[in-house]
Amino acid sequence: MAATDNTIVVQAPFEVVWSMTNDVESWPTLFAEYAEVEVLRREGDAIEFRLTTRPDADGRVWSWVSRRTPDKASRTVLAHRIETGPFRFMHLKWTYCETPDGVEMRWMQEFEVKDEAPFDDAAMVERLDRNTRLNMTRIKQLIEERVAKETV
Repeated sequence: MAATDNTIVVQAPFEVVWSMTNDVESWPTLFAEYAEVEVLRREGDAIEFRLTTRPDADGRVWSWVSRRTPDKASRTVLAHRIETGPFRFMHLKWTYCETPDGVEMRWMQEFEVKDEAPFDDAAMVERLDRNTRLNMTRIKQLIEERVAKETV
């Protein structure tokens, strides 16, 4: 099993950070690599959706189905891939913690790649860590810009 664990502090109210990052339909705007989101089913707070990426450096487009269950009371989100693709499994946990400097978002991913995948766990850790840090920085900027505009 392999894992990634990344955090960033967003200088914005919890409600704004929570609502923007859990609005799955807006992810093509928030995340640099996502081209499309298709909501397949909602069940209570849980949502099943298909994510499709923009073409990668080799021109390949990736797509998969995930199930995501936000729990605002505990400030956590649990998710997993239903269509696992190159993974045996992929589990995600997001947490949100208010600090004096803003809201700390923490994204943890646990996974294992299949033997026949074109990469191993270590290569995927490197890729996920890099992309997560880029996306967290992008999302922080977008949220903070929105808050700044609303307070003007």
